Formats: sequence, C-alpha cells, structure tokens
Amino acid sequence: MKNENDERFVQSEVRIRPGDPPLIKFWKISKYFPEVIANNKIDLDIFPGEIHAIIGENGAGKSTLMNILNGIYQPDEGEIIVDGYGYHLASPQDAMAIGIGMVHQHFKLVPAFTVAENIYFGEKTKRIFISKKEMRQRMNLLFDQYGFYVDPDAMVSDLSAGEQQRVEILRALSRRARILILDEPTAVLTPKEVEQLFISLSKFRRHGNAVIFITHKLDEVLRFSDTVSVLRQGCKIGTYATKTCNAQFLASKMIDGDVGFHNENNIAFLKTKDRDPNIPPLMRLSNVSVINDQKIATLKNIDLEVYPGEILGIAGVVGNGQRELSQVVTGLTKPYTGQIFIHGLEVKKPNPKIFSSVGIGHIPEDRLKTALMSHLDISHNLLMRTYFKKPVGKSFLYSPRQAYQKACNMVRDSKISIHGMSFQISNLSGGTQQKLVSYREKEITTCLLVAVYPSRGLDIGSIKEMQEYFFKLRQRNISVLLFSEDLEELLNLSDRVGVLCHGQLMGVKAASQVTKEQLSLWIGGHAIDEGGRV
Repeated sequence: MKNENDERFVQSEVRIRPGDPPLIKFWKISKYFPEVIANNKIDLDIFPGEIHAIIGENGAGKSTLMNILNGIYQPDEGEIIVDGYGYHLASPQDAMAIGIGMVHQHFKLVPAFTVAENIYFGEKTKRIFISKKEMRQRMNLLFDQYGFYVDPDAMVSDLSAGEQQRVEILRALSRRARILILDEPTAVLTPKEVEQLFISLSKFRRHGNAVIFITHKLDEVLRFSDTVSVLRQGCKIGTYATKTCNAQFLASKMIDGDVGFHNENNIAFLKTKDRDPNIPPLMRLSNVSVINDQKIATLKNIDLEVYPGEILGIAGVVGNGQRELSQVVTGLTKPYTGQIFIHGLEVKKPNPKIFSSVGIGHIPEDRLKTALMSHLDISHNLLMRTYFKKPVGKSFLYSPRQAYQKACNMVRDSKISIHGMSFQISNLSGGTQQKLVSYREKEITTCLLVAVYPSRGLDIGSIKEMQEYFFKLRQRNISVLLFSEDLEELLNLSDRVGVLCHGQLMGVKAASQVTKEQLSLWIGGHAIDEGGRV
C-alpha cells in the first residue's frame, strides 16, 4: 500500500464547461421552523470532482441545508436533484442509497466495537455473517483506493479523534458514497491530521466524487476548497471560485459588512498592566497528579498559579493532559496526589458544586457529554447551573413559569438565533450549542472562567464576541484559564502562556516573551530558557 505520508493535497483538475450537469442540485430549497426561516429558496450546485465549502455565521442555515441533503430533514419547498433526477429523501438511509454520506461533528460510533465492526455494522446484505477476514479484505480495497488507513482490529475507544473520523468516512465509503458531507471536520483534529484528511479527500474526488464541508476556518477554506458558498440568515449570498477569494472578502460576505479583517481573529486589545507581586494567586495547584483507569499518569506533578484578572493560556497537542487539567480545576476530577487551593484555602474534597459555588464557570471540551443534557430542551439546559436560585427556585420549590421566562430572557439578551425554547438541545448546530453553554456559564462566573477550546464551532463574529468577553472579565478582575490549539489566539489573548506535554507542565512564561515558533517547539517537548531560547 502506498505511503500516504509521501503524498500531498492537490487542487482539483476538474474543468467544468458551460452546460456540464451538476452532481447535486439544490433547487429553491426552503425549510421553516417556528418563528424562524432556516433556509430560504436556496439554489446550489455541486459538481463532480469538487471540494465545496459552505460557510456562514452560526444560525445561517448551513447544517439545516446539509441535513436536508442527508434526509434528516425534509424541505418545505424545493427539490433535491441528483444526477438529473429529483428525489424525496425521507431518511439518511434513503440518502445513502443514492450515494450521499454524512460525517457529523459528533461521531456516531460504538466504542466497544472494532474499526471493522463499526464500518460494517448495520450494512444491508443478504448474508447473515461476514467473516473478519472478508471485512479486512474489503477495508484494504478502500485503503488502496482512497487512503484513510485505520487498523481494522483496533477498538474504537482507543482511537484518536482523527482516527475515529476516518472510521466514519470509511463507513460511508463502504456503502459506495459518491458525495461526502463533513460537518466541521477539523474541529477536533491536530494540524497533521487536518493535512492528512484533505490528502485523502483529494484522492476521493479524483474519482469524480464530491466533498461538501461546513466550516468556520477561513484559512482551511482558502487552502483546501475549490468552491465556496456563503449563507447568511438562511439565504445564499453567493458561490465563488476559491482562488478568486481572500479572507477579508469571505468574512465581509458572512456578516454583511467590512470586518476590519487583518487576521482571522482580528484581536487588537490592550494587555493588562504588570501584575502586583503582592497579590496572592486566586487558585494554586501544588504537585497535582492524575491517574486514569488504566493506571497511567495523565498529569504529572503540576505546579500552577492563576492570578486575579489574568488570562492564562494553556497550549499543547490534544491528549497531553489538557482535559485532565481542566477537570481538576473545575472539580470534575479528584487529583491522585497534590493539593488545590482557592483564595488561599485548600479544597479538601473537590467536587463540581464547590467550584461553581465560589464562582468558577466552565466551558468544557465536549459540549454534549459534559455540558449539556441532549434529551432536554433549551430552557432546562440554560438553567442547569442556577435552577435553585431565585426567582426560579427556593428551598424545595421550583417555578416552571419563572424558569421559562428567565430562559427566554437569557436567549434574548444573548442574541442567539434558535427555533424555539422547546427544541431539544441536540437538534441545534454545534456552534449554537457552544454559544448557549458560554452564555449560561456567564451566570455563575465571578472569579474564574475555565474555557476549553471555546472557539470550536463558532463563526468569526461569535469568536470575536467571546474573546471580547474574556477581556471584559479581565477588566472586572476575573481570571480566564484558556485552553486552545490555536497558537495565535493564545499569544494574542493571554497574559501568560503555559504548555502541557505528555502530562507535564513545561513551564509558564509571559506571552509577550514567546513567539509562535518557540511555542511550537515548546509543545513538541523542547525546553525554552528564560531568554526564550530553545
């Protein structure tokens, strides 16, 4: 099998001539929810051999449009045309039957099954049993044709996020998908995994197939897509050849105006003054270690101080202890060794209630597993942290009317576009879920906000709003512990920045004393001295 590491992403060589038919045509597609027009008469063509990016702010209608193509929703008006034939797609099974496969932002795999079992689980076949040998042979054919290599015998629970995404894609390819829909495909991937994903996708589309991907990362749009379509408030603003676009142009189309775009995050805020050395830390970790269920140390002897009114950034490749550290400082994980001090007092028996009661908010890494109850509606999820406080709750009493009113006020004040308070939280886009979690945590944050990859799934405008909020917290002498994979974001926002590598804290330095290149080397395990030298 050819080594994928020797390959690189190549732009499409497909030349579309006037009159060439599209592989997929959206014709006047409209979708309505209570009080919201999610899609409004959208016309869109997807051609063979094309990687087509769909961008827009949260709530612009991107996920709804793709869910219509995948058969999850049915349009109220319009038609989906594939290969010149109109189809009514009543389910994802109907979509897969004509070659449309979707990989969702939150993977739908069975952790206790192997890779091969996940790929062929539920496949319609006349045979009752498929041997492991045959599954491996069929997977090897997919590897040779498209790439996306994953060990067929590996347990899904042991795979990285990038490997799990490959399994989802392989499952679609095993069912002969010709159109792949990817929803925020790079949100949980490392830079190396992003590169490998698009190398494999470039092989996939060389066979006359098409890729549609929803994203908020304009640098990836400009680098990897052939065509980009912009949605705004349920309408298609335009479709453009990517080579004719730049980030400034796309951002202005997304938010209806000039965004003063100099870099993707457009941060130009003032740093805080020098910290008073006489002010004690808000939180201090002393010799903290964490051991996982496999008896492996995921955090090793961490000493860390968070001071009032600072933004402390934590960098590192996913899986190097970020999740464990964020859970320790919010009470979700009890240290195996070491001590935690808040306002100088040791927390003897850490638990989430203690940390939230002193004003520590938490935007976690995994929204649906840690922050939200997917089977509950929006109002219940918004009030999860404050249901016991007046006017909603008092002693053992709970007022549903006051709860509903407060949730409505929170949504109104946050300016988040939703389809109705009774909607299950799992039916919202990932970006909208993230915004609701962030706004909910504002209600309890009075001393420290722990934000773990808070920009994931957010559009440019929402990212800027969140980052402005971090600076407002700092002005109120409230601290932010920011975990991020975006090195520019960390250096632009943080007063100090630290790096986790293999569960160890490599050190903490003033952000102004570290360059992006030095930070990258630090993440890779190279020590940096006081002068910033490697």
